[in-house]
Amino acid sequence: MTEVATPRYGAGMSPNVPKTPPRQIRIGDEWYELDAAARSMGTERAALVREFIPWYPRRPGAKLPARPDVEAWQTSGEPTT
Repeated sequence: MTEVATPRYGAGMSPNVPKTPPRQIRIGDEWYELDAAARSMGTERAALVREFIPWYPRRPGAKLPARPDVEAWQTSGEPTT
């Protein structure tokens, strides 16, 4: 029988552990629109949310991310409010 070498992790260590714990929020269908708009700008939803968070409480230096034109991501042709 062949043995497979597996990495050994010390106490408190494990692979692929993010630096921050995941947070859960409820978002409606706008989540999918945000995804399409983010992709059109070459980014992802999580990156945009991380930019919004420091902007809202007015952290020094925080800025809103650039927004794409509706035509760049929306397929229905009707802008949403």
